[in-house]
Amino acid sequence: MKTILKGITKEVVIDTEGPVVIIGECINPTRRRKLVSTLQARDFSYMLELARTQIGSMADVLDVNVGYPGVDDEALLPAAVIALQENFDIPLCLDSPNPKAIEAALKVAKGKCLINSVNAEEASLQKLLPVAREYGAAIIGLVLDDNGITNDPEKRLKIAEKIIERSVRAGIKEEDVIIDPMAMAVSAEPNACRVTLETIKLVHDRLGHNITQGASNISFGLPNRENINNAYMAMSIMYGLTCPIANPEKIAGLVRAADLVLARDEYAIRFIEHYQTTLPS
Repeated sequence: MKTILKGITKEVVIDTEGPVVIIGECINPTRRRKLVSTLQARDFSYMLELARTQIGSMADVLDVNVGYPGVDDEALLPAAVIALQENFDIPLCLDSPNPKAIEAALKVAKGKCLINSVNAEEASLQKLLPVAREYGAAIIGLVLDDNGITNDPEKRLKIAEKIIERSVRAGIKEEDVIIDPMAMAVSAEPNACRVTLETIKLVHDRLGHNITQGASNISFGLPNRENINNAYMAMSIMYGLTCPIANPEKIAGLVRAADLVLARDEYAIRFIEHYQTTLPS
């Protein structure tokens, strides 16, 4: 199944049978005080620097989150989108819990965006699915509902099925629903990674949909986080993850290697190209 996103002119194809697409996570004020302070001043120079660095590190799509305490994201998110599209031709993933901010950003966005995210709670479905349909956006579906997050992979699959069914009924193309299986911190729940990996496999094998997840959620509170994240990410790609939300500087090498060993990079062209581009001569 293929999900096609578009910047101003550039298209990115997320394909369940193709190479992994990286959604850059770094435009997010969480743990970035400089981004908070510059956004508060309506200074987008640091945000554009983060965008440029991620694109140079092989990000295919940029997640855009401008949320921090007290922010007027209904004004700031569309302003950020305009600034990004004035400087870069890359698809955007609009990341906000505020449906009005998402809609305001979609009104000014060019191309085809990804919405991050909807879940199976009735309020979320009713608020965001009509917005996605009206603006032709793709959407990420989190496998949680009004009962919260279950630790049963089969139940997470059922929630994914509900989001897909409701999205299609609302007029959204089935291929425009990307499922997030909800990676949780393994430090808090020893079986967290196994549950999510099993969910990824179920969604891939039974539904055939593209799958995303946050790359660093599972290692929260632990030392050596990058090693943990990389081990888990490689397993996730093997099970069916197609478009992780991650820092491309940290994950691009792993992604290119995983594509190579899974026979998605004929003659190692993309793997070699990556290291010719990123390593010093």
